[in-house]
Amino acid sequence: MEKKGNILGHKWAAGPLALLFFLLWHSLDLKASVTETGNTWLFGWYAGLGALVLAAAVFLGYELFIRRKMTLEALFAVSVLCLGGIYSLVLPPLSAPDEVSHYISAYECSNRLMGLPSVNEKGLIQIRPEDAWLEDVADVLADDGSAEGGDEKPVILGQSLTEETYRRIHEERSGENEAVHRENVQSSSSQGAGQMASSYQFSVRTTPLAYWPQALGFVLARLLGLGSLVLLYLGRLFNLLFFAATGFLTLRRLPFGKTAVFAVYLLPMNLHLVSSLSYDVLITAFCGYFTAVCMDLAYKADRVKWKDVVLLAFLLAVMGPCKMVYGVIAGLCLLIPVKKFGGWGRWTASAAGVLGAFAAAMAAVNLGTVSMYTQAEDSYIAWAGETGYTFAELLHRPLHVLKMCYDTLAWKGTQLFEGMIGGSLGNQDPVLNTPTVIILALCTILVVLALKKPGEEVMFSTGNRLWIWFLALLLLGALMFSMLLAWTPRSASMIEGVQGRYLLPFLPAVLLTFRSSRVVRTGSDDRGLLYAVMMMDLYVAVRIFAVVCLRL
Repeated sequence: MEKKGNILGHKWAAGPLALLFFLLWHSLDLKASVTETGNTWLFGWYAGLGALVLAAAVFLGYELFIRRKMTLEALFAVSVLCLGGIYSLVLPPLSAPDEVSHYISAYECSNRLMGLPSVNEKGLIQIRPEDAWLEDVADVLADDGSAEGGDEKPVILGQSLTEETYRRIHEERSGENEAVHRENVQSSSSQGAGQMASSYQFSVRTTPLAYWPQALGFVLARLLGLGSLVLLYLGRLFNLLFFAATGFLTLRRLPFGKTAVFAVYLLPMNLHLVSSLSYDVLITAFCGYFTAVCMDLAYKADRVKWKDVVLLAFLLAVMGPCKMVYGVIAGLCLLIPVKKFGGWGRWTASAAGVLGAFAAAMAAVNLGTVSMYTQAEDSYIAWAGETGYTFAELLHRPLHVLKMCYDTLAWKGTQLFEGMIGGSLGNQDPVLNTPTVIILALCTILVVLALKKPGEEVMFSTGNRLWIWFLALLLLGALMFSMLLAWTPRSASMIEGVQGRYLLPFLPAVLLTFRSSRVVRTGSDDRGLLYAVMMMDLYVAVRIFAVVCLRL
């Protein structure tokens, strides 16, 4: 065993060396950008990024192959914090999908935690005056929210990632815009003590519990009087810490397939999301934990305790209202044998408790939204400026729904698959993608890690696998139906708004079904495969930084 560790100890050095080569290679892109813009400070940024990337590669390699003292759960928490922190720097605040909406929702939550009014008399969410520039980098908005420059639209920091985004963050860090922010604060203060500015972004209609980690970071920044960028990064950090902690508990509870789930959580798309302000962090974290608890109760635990039922009900009640389609994951509870509950009576009571908690949370949070869509007699898709479908109409046209779903998968299936792994990072930006060769390599590693190893017991029956695949298909259908109803105009030939990242929360459950006695994996070390995933993650971060610098 020691000999094998020594061999691996020599091989893992290839990771940092490969990253060093690519850092030098992409420095040519950086040089081209600096030659065009004259922003020599980018060299300092790139050197800092390179130092972080190489330090992470060496540290993780040393821990994986030489020291080997961390448990798998602790190793996960450390690695996701290291990699997520780097992704948060490369893909700056408000650059993730819908992150500006999640930002203002977390801000509203932080107002409540601090005992401050959440909205003003116009119903607009109140923010600190010094934070207003985040939603209006070009400073084109008047006090009433209208554009002073006529048709010119406000620029939100990070929504379109270019070299200009990095430049603005550099100016904020160096204090070049401090005088402007101070003037805004003094202007607001002159209008009244404690005067707050107003955000013109709409918050997300969901449970406020989805934003408590981000809000705690915001509260800390506000209490300490820290600047806007620090506020955003603290919110992101608290969200990342929440995911690392929940992922730790997930891997500890999961009875098998730990390394496969570990690798899923290190996919570039997931790293981007968990290092943002998005509530997808809570959805993915709680779906994974829910899956782990169900697998433990179904295949390892001797019996189901009441605290297990309470935990399942809590997870589903908090996570479900964020995106109600993920309520499908409750079907995993049916994998648990009735005898482990102590009979049909306790099984029925437990099922009623879990589903009742989900239904109560849905009624408290989403009843109005559900009623609006199900009872509407007409529909208007604002982003397209066209009419859409009504719920009643889609129920009476099942063949049309199926055709739209088929056409969407036929034409966008590859895009959805790549989007789940790491395509179109940033604000769904196709230029900021993970190279196809890396996506294929990551998928191969996921499949290999999911396979049975010699001596391991296969616990899934054919019926169990079919049930999980059915739930996955049901989730995909629910996602497409919801987007067809809420986001797709009548003129569209495919369903709009479906994204691959929506499939990430259920991916661990699907991967676990790959374990079979017919295919046994030999001759591969899990730590080596996990390290390969980490090195590819770090390369993607380096490449994206170079691409952003080239977007002048």
